[in-house]
Amino acid sequence: MKTTPTYAIDDAQWSILIQNAAYYFDDLTLKRGFQYYKQGRVLQFSMINPPEMEAVVEGREEYAVEINLESFSLNRCDCPVHGPCKHMAAVLLNFADWQNRSVPALVNAKAAPAVLMETSTLRNNHSPQSKLQEAALHIPSMKVREWHEWFERCIAPLSQQVRNPQFVEAALALILKIKPPLSPVKEQLFRLHAQLFLLEMLIKPARNQSHSFGHFIGYYTHLAVSELQQAIEHSFDSTLPLDEEPEQWHRVTDTLAYLRQEMLTETRDPFHFSTYYYLLWSHWIIPNMQDTSLYSEELDQLQQLEEKLGSSLSRYSWLLAQSWIHFQLSEDQEALTLLKSAAERPDFHPEALMRFLAPLSEAGEWSRLMTWLVQISNLLSHRRFYKLDEYSLYWEKAVQELPEAQPLMWTSLVAMLPASRDIYDEKLLAYGKWQEWMDYQLSAGREPANFRVTKLQPLEKNAPEILLPFYHQAVERYVLEKNRGSYKAAVKLLKRLQKLYKKMKQEERWESFLSAFTVRHSRLRALQEELRKGKLIP
Repeated sequence: MKTTPTYAIDDAQWSILIQNAAYYFDDLTLKRGFQYYKQGRVLQFSMINPPEMEAVVEGREEYAVEINLESFSLNRCDCPVHGPCKHMAAVLLNFADWQNRSVPALVNAKAAPAVLMETSTLRNNHSPQSKLQEAALHIPSMKVREWHEWFERCIAPLSQQVRNPQFVEAALALILKIKPPLSPVKEQLFRLHAQLFLLEMLIKPARNQSHSFGHFIGYYTHLAVSELQQAIEHSFDSTLPLDEEPEQWHRVTDTLAYLRQEMLTETRDPFHFSTYYYLLWSHWIIPNMQDTSLYSEELDQLQQLEEKLGSSLSRYSWLLAQSWIHFQLSEDQEALTLLKSAAERPDFHPEALMRFLAPLSEAGEWSRLMTWLVQISNLLSHRRFYKLDEYSLYWEKAVQELPEAQPLMWTSLVAMLPASRDIYDEKLLAYGKWQEWMDYQLSAGREPANFRVTKLQPLEKNAPEILLPFYHQAVERYVLEKNRGSYKAAVKLLKRLQKLYKKMKQEERWESFLSAFTVRHSRLRALQEELRKGKLIP
């Protein structure tokens, strides 16, 4: 029986509910939920602790359902379905009816175009659209800061929307729909700033919200951030033709100032704006530079911000940025000193070091690349969980161009152990250093069982004699364990030994060993049985 609601949602909350239904439920689930709702299968509905509700839904069994309007990821149902189900949908539809809202609107949430734009919130908005459009006419002459202020006004109708990928899509659509035609460079910068503005909204806490309903921080916000981050990075793939519009340089430097400020005050990990700071330099600024004066100006700006930002300064980002600018000026000693200071910070990210190697490889500065590879090896040696594949690749390129650098590569990789374990292992095999590879495995306490057969095939083919003691020692260790499983492992290795001796054309030596081995362990009945099963003895 329907009761008068003691908790009422407003138009903005209703709009968010429809959006969440569209996002979390597929159309078929909503339709099946509607059937359950119409059949009166929602029992014991209650909302004791708004915005949370509970109900029992009658299906094959009676299923307990819990719904949290502010966080759909917390919704639960006892049914076997993992995730949004028809029982949850039925409860939401029952809630809509209880609120005197349109049940069909919720059922058809997937088909509702621009839901938020149809709400009474927008209809009752007394800020004339004409004023926003009038302001948009000034976009071509606005400063970057004014662009951001206009973005905020433009997407104000979406302020209550859940922060998910659909929010980003709707916000960008609003911004780009109203803007006037722009020149190519201005268009690229405008779109970039629209995306940066939205990213800032997603990753920073919401400010001045009248209520928290719809302020969603969780998986779907992270999904939106990830998609937006990829879009921003992709923006830099296109060249910025400043030679055709040199008058736009001031907007580029304004963009640099914006990213610099955001980068130096970032407290969240990963450092989104740091990435874009370096992309702006490498993709849009450096290709258009006529001299190095911008580097000197940047160092001055960074120095000034240390005092200006005070305790809010991200010292790691500050040190790293200065290091990178000195690197661009070929002032490697200063760059390395600053980089080592940055690496001592707790928020140091090893992948940042690759920003120094990539330009050298691309420019073919092999001698300088070799020097940097050696110098940063110490900074990576204590990063055990950082994959060194990219670092290894740059060593490969350097050695290919400068064969005389190979001894330095080995020295660096050895000094980096155990962090460099995987790439050191791979390179020893790749360079045919069979004995060194075996010595390393033995010193690390490894045995044949630690390797796939394919891993050892290069040694079996090129240096089978090196594997003999490796296999023999492992066989004896297995026998000492004195259990059926270890005997089977020993026999498996003995068969590989048999193949090695045959490959080396030393069958007599094999027969002599096997005979002595069988006699020595003749009292181990289980081992003898496994030897017979393996057809090693009659």
